[in-house]
Amino acid sequence: MDGQAPVQELVEHLFRHQAGQMLAALTHTFGVENLDLAEEVVQEALLQALQQWRFHGIPDNPRAWLIRAARNKALDVLRRQASLRRKEPELERRLKERQEKTTEPPDTGELEDEQLAMIFLCCEPALPAEARVALTLKAVSGFSVAEIARAFLTEEPTIAQRLVRAKRRLREAGMALALPSPAEIPSRLDSVLQVLYLLFNEGYGAHAGENLVREDLCGEAIRLAQLLASRPDTGLPKVHALLALFYFQAARLETRVDGEGNLLLLAEQERSQWDQTLLTHGVLELEQAAQGEELSAYHLQAAIAAVHVTAASFAETNWPRLVDLYDQLLALAWSPVVALNRAIALSMVEGPEPALKSLEQLSEHRSMKNYYLLPAVRADFLRRLGRTAEAAASYREAVTYPCTEPERRFLLRRLESLKMNDSEAF
Repeated sequence: MDGQAPVQELVEHLFRHQAGQMLAALTHTFGVENLDLAEEVVQEALLQALQQWRFHGIPDNPRAWLIRAARNKALDVLRRQASLRRKEPELERRLKERQEKTTEPPDTGELEDEQLAMIFLCCEPALPAEARVALTLKAVSGFSVAEIARAFLTEEPTIAQRLVRAKRRLREAGMALALPSPAEIPSRLDSVLQVLYLLFNEGYGAHAGENLVREDLCGEAIRLAQLLASRPDTGLPKVHALLALFYFQAARLETRVDGEGNLLLLAEQERSQWDQTLLTHGVLELEQAAQGEELSAYHLQAAIAAVHVTAASFAETNWPRLVDLYDQLLALAWSPVVALNRAIALSMVEGPEPALKSLEQLSEHRSMKNYYLLPAVRADFLRRLGRTAEAAASYREAVTYPCTEPERRFLLRRLESLKMNDSEAF
């Protein structure tokens, strides 16, 4: 492979897909207290590769070359620090083992162990949820601070501070890069799954901004969930349930907006264009999730998604079944968003009038004060009841709250359609 373009493409590929594995390997060797250093030398090794491979060619084992380069850079820094002397015998032993391993193609099992250990480290329950998400994206998935800030519509200094504080807490707690014991995994998994759930949801339905879907976040959540599900120690039923939910939702990503980036509701989506491979994977994962006695919120959410994606058409959706599933989910883990979704399903079974009444108590909930979907759903119920003026007022309210640009355009189109149908509403 000669020329600059292939080298550039390879280095970019390695950065996105293997930077996390490299970071985990180096952190395993040098310790969590040197996580910042490991991140720096991974970046420097990739830049060095970009410069040298253009002139000397791409090595037979690019990953091994990168790890050796990064390891040597880290050693140069640490040997100048007095703290290294206390750890030198143990460190030399680890380095010898690592050097022997990196001369051969990487062992998949060991890479998975190190990466899983890094996931559990980043998802340490003692860290705030937003810090866990940011640290996972940075240390496991190779996202830059700028990319994380763009993904969550947050200023870069804010993300950088979250990362600094999270790493400091891990250092102060004396955390080590190691998989939890088999007895600890079930409880520690809850924090990991929460991070993956937040990560996927942010990609699937961004809270604000120009794009409705950020597929890179969804894809990374799926990749990490696949890693968990593939192993007997972490592939518990709730992991398979979450992965099934991801597959069902991801299968519809391409149909959620039209060619101009406008939001398409479920009833408007072309079901023949849903990704059948992902749907099949979702069904298989849901079957695996059914093993055992546990019924988690992820099981119920996956079952709800399955009802939607397996219906032959929107009109043929089993709405009574959805109301029942939402009732079970509310009994297990009540939330105003779930209650709002239940109201939508209820409106398809009993009509908009009882569903509208069920929204009254939700409007008092603090988390719904600036949530655009509450007035948007209320507006739809009012529209269906022929109460045009009230529907228009609710759509106007919804537009004032944070949402994505495709969602905002959708609300404005609905408002315009009311104006066309009933000029007295304005």
